[in-house]
Amino acid sequence: MLDSTVMWAGFLALVAILLALDLGVLNRGSKHIDTRKALLLSAFWISIGLAFSMFVYVEMGPDKTMEYLAAYVVEKAMSVDNLFVFILIFSCFCIPDDYQHKALFYGIIGALFFRAVFIFAGVELLTRFHFVLYIFGAFLIYAAIKTMTKKPETCETNSVVAWVSKHVRSSPYLDGDRFFTVMNGAKVATPMLLCVIAIELTDIVFALDSIPAVLAITTDTFIVYTSNIFAILGLRSLYFAIRGSLNSLAYLKYGLGVILAFVGVKMIVSEYVHIDVVSSLAFIGAVLLVTIAMSLSLNRRKASGQ
Repeated sequence: MLDSTVMWAGFLALVAILLALDLGVLNRGSKHIDTRKALLLSAFWISIGLAFSMFVYVEMGPDKTMEYLAAYVVEKAMSVDNLFVFILIFSCFCIPDDYQHKALFYGIIGALFFRAVFIFAGVELLTRFHFVLYIFGAFLIYAAIKTMTKKPETCETNSVVAWVSKHVRSSPYLDGDRFFTVMNGAKVATPMLLCVIAIELTDIVFALDSIPAVLAITTDTFIVYTSNIFAILGLRSLYFAIRGSLNSLAYLKYGLGVILAFVGVKMIVSEYVHIDVVSSLAFIGAVLLVTIAMSLSLNRRKASGQ
């Protein structure tokens, strides 16, 4: 088995190479990403995430592999909810298709840092203070209710967009895909920079839900962080692949709510009732499949006028 320092160094080196490949080769320059390319890129990123599970299996064993896969699925499912907000943010700041990948790319760069902070802090809290387990569990149940009952947001009702627009001095116009421009002789932010800031703040907000959910599955920092990062690395491609179909997933928020409630209850009762990772993964997968099937069925009924 490799030393943990070597595994961390190897993982970070791999992420750096993948990001360089993404920005310098796969998506060089600002340009529109069509659905076909987005689907191929999504398949690529998912393959990378699943291939990494084989490394986990070899180095850490089957139990850790199941933890990794369950954490990856939870984070991937929760990340889809972010996509609705990304569409809103791009609309609010009038970011054209050609520049959206760059905005998402830099949002991911920030997520690498902030996810690490949240994950290591969360694991440390759970290790030092057992009662935090119940706080996280209760918070996840609250988040589940909030997820299932939330209403569609607008530029006026989204607090992140409103805060960024109010507190960052900016030009009302884009200057290509630049983050800064000159207005009245002064250097100011462009809507492109405001968009990236809003995406980063949104990811922080969503991480408050998703990271406790993953910590209900495992508190191994290597498993939690790697599954998180591999799930969000492919989020940009997934956005371009399914953004036109997002509104068709009518029951998605209910499925995510059920998953959050499940992991919240799992956390609270973990001291008295043991729910193994395989059962958790099976439940989460079943909920997602049922959610998708119900959404597709609803769409067919609407299309046929029933």
